[in-house]
Amino acid sequence: MDFSYPKEEKLKSKITIGLLFTEGKSVSKYPLRLVYCQEKKETTQQIKMGVSVSKKYFKKAVDRNYFKRVLRETYRLNKHLLIPHLDEPFAFMFFYQTKERLSFDEINTKTILLFEKFVAQQAQKKANEAKITDSNSTELS
Repeated sequence: MDFSYPKEEKLKSKITIGLLFTEGKSVSKYPLRLVYCQEKKETTQQIKMGVSVSKKYFKKAVDRNYFKRVLRETYRLNKHLLIPHLDEPFAFMFFYQTKERLSFDEINTKTILLFEKFVAQQAQKKANEAKITDSNSTELS
C-alpha cells in the first residue's frame, strides 16, 4: 500500500476548487466534511485532495495549520479506503468544521467513517445507475 501524499495529488487548481464550491456534492461526518466532484480534464492521478480549516473557528494561523496537517495525515493514512472504489478521477476538499480541538485519534476515526460513507454513497449511486440502465434495456427489447 502506498501511504504517500505526492505533489501531484494536491489540489491546487483555482478552476477545480471553484468547481467544487459551485457544483460539488458533499458528505459529512461531524466535524468533518468532504466536498467532491468528478475531474473534468484528463489527469493521471485518481484523486486530487485539498484541506481547509476555517478562520471562523481558529483565529490563529498556527492552530489552523496544525489541523490542516492532521487532516492531510489522516487522508494519507486512509486514502486506501477510497482509491479502489473510484472509477474516474475525483477532486476532493476536506474541511474541519468545529471549534472543538479533537485529538488525532478522534479525527482519524471520523475520517475513516467519512470515507466509508463516501464509498457507500458511490456504490449506491452505481447500483441506481445500473438499475436504470437495466430497466431501459428491457423496455427496448
